[in-house]
Amino acid sequence: MMTTSRQLDLFDPPGMTEAAPERLSWGAIDPGSLSDAALIAVIPRLTQHEAWPVAREVGQRGLVAAVPVLEALCRRFKGFGADYEITEQTASLSALTVLGGRDAVTRLIEADAIQGPGARHAIEAAAALGCALPAPRLLAFLRHDDPAVRAASCRCARNGAAVIVALIDLLADLHPAVSFQAAMALCRMGRREGAAIVSRALAAAPSAEIVVALAAVADEDDVVRLGQTALSRPELAEVVLVALDDLETPRAMAVAAGIRRRSSL
Repeated sequence: MMTTSRQLDLFDPPGMTEAAPERLSWGAIDPGSLSDAALIAVIPRLTQHEAWPVAREVGQRGLVAAVPVLEALCRRFKGFGADYEITEQTASLSALTVLGGRDAVTRLIEADAIQGPGARHAIEAAAALGCALPAPRLLAFLRHDDPAVRAASCRCARNGAAVIVALIDLLADLHPAVSFQAAMALCRMGRREGAAIVSRALAAAPSAEIVVALAAVADEDDVVRLGQTALSRPELAEVVLVALDDLETPRAMAVAAGIRRRSSL
């Protein structure tokens, strides 16, 4: 599964290339030796083999000014990549994720600028950045053949009747990562359909994200489970206490008091 931001990875799948008037030679020119302005200036004419070194350098420097240029580079290959990833697009998406280019990634997805296998990188970037996608595009991702795309798209899900129906269907997905992310999305929306899956995840591999999602729909039994998690995993105690305090139910307040009492002992 996908996690909240992704490190730039160096890989080189087949991609589209375009002749550039001044091709760079990385044997002679190191991206690290370029000034910020020069680094951004070479982005529009990057080739497949030049994309990842430049994207990594842009991300490491935090060059936010490169965001519109990276977006334009992705758009340049719209209509290509139905059968294979476009290296220039995947490298740009990784840099956009590092740079916080949420609006740029949202626009690229809305424009269907990244297709085929590259869609996984687009939706993973959207999930990491918290993009709010239009329902038709989100539904297409939720029904995608690639389970990694379905799982990442759940992290972008917002309320909406059709989206909720799709998420409920995904609870029965044959891939555990997909059903888990669908359950988490439903819980975040205040829907209990995914509570059982999230509760099992809390017991198996508790995390702050799971605590927050389950607390959004917690019944009295879930409140007890959250309390047990706080006692067995002290590093999560503060997150659990905040969640219980927000619930403001008698059971939640009692469990929170018990956690504080036992923690002080």
